[in-house]
Order: sequence, then C-alpha cells, then structure tokens
Amino acid sequence: MASVTCHDVRKSFGSTQVLHGISIDIADREFVVLVGPSGCGKSTLLRMIAGLENITGGEIRIGERVVNQLPPKARDVAMVFQNYALYPHMTVAANMGFSLKLRGAPKTEIETRVERAAEILGLSPLLDRYPRQLSGGQRQRVAMGRAIVRDPQVFLFDEPLSNLDAKLRVAMRTEIKELHQRIETTTIYVTHDQIEAMTMADKIVVINDGLVEQVGVPLDLYDRPDNLFVAGFIGSPAMNFLKGRIAANGAGTFEGPGGARLPLAMAPDGFAGRPAVYGVRPEHLALADDGAEAEIAVIEPTGSEVQVVAKLGGQPLVAVFRERHRFKPGDKVRLRPDPRLVHLFDEGTGKRLNA
Repeated sequence: MASVTCHDVRKSFGSTQVLHGISIDIADREFVVLVGPSGCGKSTLLRMIAGLENITGGEIRIGERVVNQLPPKARDVAMVFQNYALYPHMTVAANMGFSLKLRGAPKTEIETRVERAAEILGLSPLLDRYPRQLSGGQRQRVAMGRAIVRDPQVFLFDEPLSNLDAKLRVAMRTEIKELHQRIETTTIYVTHDQIEAMTMADKIVVINDGLVEQVGVPLDLYDRPDNLFVAGFIGSPAMNFLKGRIAANGAGTFEGPGGARLPLAMAPDGFAGRPAVYGVRPEHLALADDGAEAEIAVIEPTGSEVQVVAKLGGQPLVAVFRERHRFKPGDKVRLRPDPRLVHLFDEGTGKRLNA
C-alpha cells in the first residue's frame, strides 16, 4: 500500500502543453477519481503515474519514492485498461497469472494467487475459458484479476467501463467499489462520467484543460462547487445557469432573464447591481404561486421522476419533479428556487460568490 503525490506535474507534446502544473495528494488506501471532459488531460496524468508517458516537469511520488525516471515495471502499480488487453490465445487463468510467470514466480504461487483473485471476482468457474467465450463484464473482471494477482501498491483504472452497456456499467461500478473495500489498495480511477465519479470516489479531482478545478469529497463538490465549470459538470441533469444581476446586498433578490425576480438567501456585500450568474439545480425548483413564470417546452418522463425543460425569459431551465404532473408543451408554470440552495457566480471569472 502507498500514497501517491503529484507536485506541479506538467506535460507537453512538442510546443503544446497539455498539463499545466497539477498537484494532487492521494492518501494510502484512498479511492480517487480523476474526472473531466474528453481531452482534459486526465488519462495522460494516469499514464504518467504508470510510467507509460514521460514527465515534462514536476514530480511524482509513490510512497516515499520519486518515480519520474523509473520504468513502469519498477513502480509497483497495476493498470486496468479500457479495452481489457487480454491475450486471446490464453485461458482466463493464464491471462491472470501471466505477469507473475514473467517474473519467474513459482507455479504453485501463481496458482494460489490466481485462485484467490478468481474467488474474489467470481471467476472460479471460468478459469479454463478463453476471452472469446466471455461476456464484456467477465472480460473486465479478468483484467481486474490480472491486476489483483500482482498485489501492487496502487491500482490504476483508465475508463474501464466505457465499453459496457448501461445496466452492466451500474453493476460493475458496485463490484469495483466492493473490491476496493475488500482489498483496500490505493486506487486512481479515470472517467469522463460524473455519475461514476460521484458514486465510487472517496475523493474527486475535477480536471479541465490540464488544470485542477476542484478537489473534494463527492457531496462537497455537488453542494459547494468552486466555479461555473464544476457546478455544470457535477450533477445530472446539470445545474441551471441564469444570467442577470444582484438586486441588493444581503438577503434580497436576483433579477433574472425577462425581468424575473428570483429569491436569494444572502448576496455578497458590494455586489448590488452587478451582473452575476444564478445557479440552481433542477431538483431545487418547486411549483409555487409566487414563483417566476416559465413556459414548458419539453417533457421527459423517466419513470421515477419527470424532467421538464422550460423557458424563462428566453433562457432554458430544467426542473425535476418526483410527482407525476400532467404537463404538456406550452403550459405556463410558476417555478420557485429554494433560496437556501441557490449558487451565485461571478459572470466574468466564473468563481463562486456566495458562502
């Protein structure tokens, strides 16, 4: 087991810089998810930790060792890839034990470790099969088993569920989290799916354009995003953003699109009359007689809830209701945000304004 520390890590491909000084501390046995849009640099950072990409600048430590110049095999990490990377001519058992065979481990030790990993992952009945005889979820378990038998200090997962169907993704999320709770190995997991990040992580690192936007436990990022990017990226459906201005300091109102008056529990001092962005999550909107009038454009029933896309002063607004209202496009409804759960952001910098 080991901690992982990235200090001012930078990466350039020629004159193009893709990581701009990333610093992250990952504690021993912690499950950390690197999340962000495609192209933000999260997989590049993971590959640098694994030793598959050279470091342009900064320092990476695994435990007490600086590993910048160490080859992958000397870093004591195990990586699970998106495409499984199984040998098609080898059985499940042979795939799982291959890295130990390359090390020259005794046959009895390889068999013992493979059997233990197979039992943990429910693969014991499949050890004699070949990858072509397995489902996608079973292949992913084999890839995980190959990592487990190595007994590494750190597990690295690079979008391991992206090739699976929606139902299997949910099941595998649970299995990976249960696996971490059982073996308690430091884990770094890369995904672009914020639902995976929220449900699996002890700590989330949000990355955008090669920079860390915010680090924290999932609900802290959801409840108190530092900026517009994090607020819009974390949460599904995404947070609503309405442009307007703060009408008064302290407890007051926000003048939104079309002159809509929206409640504020507290506005920052010195911002009266200044432009800002009003953020409210879809589930924090309720029907109320004193709410702002909006016109329904689209209704999306999902079974457990109803998502409504409306227009407020020309700007889109999404609301989520647990009740089954009989809305139809063109209906006028009055929506009132919960002022205790409203977020204010500076329009220019995107930084959070309210405490």
